[in-house]
Amino acid sequence: MEFNITLNNAWWIILPSAILFFTLLCLILLFKPILRLMIKLVANDMSSKLLSEKYTQNLAEFIPSMKRFSLLNTIELSLRAEHGEIIMRPLGSPKHFLGFENLMFTLKQMRKPALPDATPIDMSVQIGIKAKKPLNIKIPLMISAMAYGMALSEEAKIALAKASKQLGTVTNSGQGPFLPEEAEEADKYVLQISRWPWGARTDEQIETADMLEVLMGHGAYLGTSALEFGKLEGRAQELGGLNPNQQAIPFPLPPGVQQTKDWKNFIKLLRKRANGKPIAIKLMATDDLEDDLSEAIDLGFDVIVLDGAQGGTHASTPITEDDFGIPTLNALIRARRFLDNCFKGKDITLIIAGGFFTPGQCLKALALGADAIYLATVPLFALAHNQIQKVMPYEPLTTLVYYDSPAKTKYNIEVGTASVVNTLNSMVLEMEEALRALGKSSLKELTPDDLVALDRDTAEVTGVRRVF
Repeated sequence: MEFNITLNNAWWIILPSAILFFTLLCLILLFKPILRLMIKLVANDMSSKLLSEKYTQNLAEFIPSMKRFSLLNTIELSLRAEHGEIIMRPLGSPKHFLGFENLMFTLKQMRKPALPDATPIDMSVQIGIKAKKPLNIKIPLMISAMAYGMALSEEAKIALAKASKQLGTVTNSGQGPFLPEEAEEADKYVLQISRWPWGARTDEQIETADMLEVLMGHGAYLGTSALEFGKLEGRAQELGGLNPNQQAIPFPLPPGVQQTKDWKNFIKLLRKRANGKPIAIKLMATDDLEDDLSEAIDLGFDVIVLDGAQGGTHASTPITEDDFGIPTLNALIRARRFLDNCFKGKDITLIIAGGFFTPGQCLKALALGADAIYLATVPLFALAHNQIQKVMPYEPLTTLVYYDSPAKTKYNIEVGTASVVNTLNSMVLEMEEALRALGKSSLKELTPDDLVALDRDTAEVTGVRRVF
């Protein structure tokens, strides 16, 4: 009797589960044919409309439209229509210019064999040779200017500074307010003299730097557009010396330069404040390049930083990114020739920036006469590596490192530091391998003769022989 009661109770437990199982099994078996039928009906209806309805009533209207202007153009037109304001696009122009892709390294395999794998390679660079206190770095890759407060968070800037110290290279303050923790963490530090109210910098801030860099422009930005009202707030606003409701507005020229005739006195005072450290000027590369270089060198700058049209930025107008400047390759070749022909023996350091993403591109630029390369996009994306799950898929990965993002508090500085170190170390190791293959043990042995051009345009621009 007890056994029958127990068995009946068991059936009451098992039966609903069995019904549910068989129901799910039937749904699964039916799902595929039902889904195929639905897809077929939708596809038939859509193809019928696409192939029969007038363009004015047809979604296919987008096809010729998109062939005339891109998806990016469509998005930016919509943003203009929505807000009626200047668009601020991140990370530079999407345009593709003549670059380093059609340059290839060439070997003398029988006459100059490759060096053994264990051969040490001298990758060091001395910047500002004619200065009393030149800047010495272990690798030719430098972390470029990314502004605290106006672009990156405190956490991101500290991670970059720590990475630069481990790599034996420099990090650049950018044009934002001075961040004391960044200067403390960095072993080698470049401080920008920028065109903002705080841009003159104090003597104490200059004392922390190993090089000063006067910012006139860069590849994706030139001009005097103000920050959006309220964008610079919190600690960055305090460090910038701004009142709570004060809008940050840049000057046409660095603080202390009202007219071009003021440049000489400006440089004289800055040289005194620098106390023997190199002074650089950062320029947007334009077709007036030779005139700009001549003026800068006559004023006594030790270092020239050129940012080509491929240069990026936290945010700049599409017209500035797409329609100003000249490509990085053209800028590098013209600058190198001008310096060699007109200022031979003056030991002017040439640093190039704008559109460098691979070790091959960097090494080719060094072969063509650059003394060092500034990188920004590469370390920026490396910063977010292994942490993108904190913001993706709802936000872009760079949200993690921006100053005005709530997600910045989730950022792990030590993980970010390791990612940047790994990325740049990997690039340098590849460059060293390439030098060994060329039979060279130092960057200083690299010349344009180590390259060959694959097309007529690249050969004509660079002066490198063309492959036939």
